[in-house]
Amino acid sequence: MQAKEDFLLKAYELGIIKFGSFTLKSGIESPFYVDLRPLASSPHHLKTLSHNLLQLVDEKSLELICGVPYAALPMATTMSLESGVPLIIKRKENKGYGTKRMLEGVYQKGQNCLLVEDVITSGKSLVETIDEVEKEGLKVTDIVVVLDREQGGIERLEKKGYRVSTLFTINEVIDILHKYHRLDAEEVKEVKSFLNESPTAPTRKRTRLEDKEIQHPVGRNMIDIALRKKSNLIASADVVSSMELLKLANEIGDKIVALKLHSDIIVDFTWDMVTELRSIAREKDFLLFEDRKFADIGNTQELQFKQGIYRFADWVDMITAHTIAGEKSLRVFEPTGVVAIVEMSSEGTLTDNYYVTQSLNVAQKSPNVFAAVAQRQVSDDLLLFTPGVNLEMKGDNKGQQYKTPKKVFNDYFTDFIIVGRGIYKANDPVVAAEEYRKQGWEAYQDSLK
Repeated sequence: MQAKEDFLLKAYELGIIKFGSFTLKSGIESPFYVDLRPLASSPHHLKTLSHNLLQLVDEKSLELICGVPYAALPMATTMSLESGVPLIIKRKENKGYGTKRMLEGVYQKGQNCLLVEDVITSGKSLVETIDEVEKEGLKVTDIVVVLDREQGGIERLEKKGYRVSTLFTINEVIDILHKYHRLDAEEVKEVKSFLNESPTAPTRKRTRLEDKEIQHPVGRNMIDIALRKKSNLIASADVVSSMELLKLANEIGDKIVALKLHSDIIVDFTWDMVTELRSIAREKDFLLFEDRKFADIGNTQELQFKQGIYRFADWVDMITAHTIAGEKSLRVFEPTGVVAIVEMSSEGTLTDNYYVTQSLNVAQKSPNVFAAVAQRQVSDDLLLFTPGVNLEMKGDNKGQQYKTPKKVFNDYFTDFIIVGRGIYKANDPVVAAEEYRKQGWEAYQDSLK
């Protein structure tokens, strides 16, 4: 205990914590400000801190160490050098050049990675880092933190199943500084009062479907269907014959909001099939969603959309398109609704943070884009469709990675889930569709609380 107190007092002299009036990134007005970056300029203190943090975990279970950028990077590096556990580096943002990777270093899928954080407040930056690390196929079970501001971050992470160990809490720091006359009684009282009030920055709450700022008529119609049927389920019909497609549509149509099609895999595609499919959609009250994933210059896309064998413009309610060719390329689909492919669910996808940001900008500028396919939250002027949803979190041998309905509604504020093999490959697609409809709607309702 004495060694821990000695370390804190010496670190305090470096200016790692200041008292006064500070506006935090979250917007909260705080009587103290913590900045552990000065420790990077003191090798001796950094080595001591590294040793203390390693004592909080079982080194034998560690396969990788990763520091949350940027303040924790020197700490994680020193811990790696002391323990011999390999270091990986998480970028804070993608620069759009070079490898464009968000995670740098040598690692293998399935390895266990210890995350290192300097200060935890809400836990938001840690959640973002965990997402990036887990997307690469790594496991995160343990997190070590130098200082807990005791404002809900640890509880948030523990609810998600992570073990969080801290070197200090802010109350411990205040008590030690007061004990050694670095803080007077009045300063202690002010800080303790602030901590007891537990001020929190306003966090974004899920917007109800009926309150979403969607202007496109297809998007509004989709919301209306969802509310009528108490369903947020889009079924992906990756079948190869018209008989299979029509049978599936007829069987599960009552459960779904939209049927996602890949018309170019139907080996016996005919206009008689289209006519019958449209009739089923009207009777069962769902939309026809062609997942063509257009990705070309506007002129070519217009020809693909309006001409050729499929003539999608004549019969589908909405289509998917990549944003890679820019906003003007998407106007050729009017008045059909467009779902922008912003991010994909497959392992190793190239749709990194830089691309996602640019893609969302394009989507939001496009009047006929009413939704986005992504694995993260988007603004309320777009509906969020999330693929790769399965009742069990498992993948396949082709790179698909699944997430449960509960996870995508709670973490991403998903509006509609896309389920393929979980339904059409099931022994009883009707039973499976009803289970996904039920669990999807319940997960949505729970996420509103």
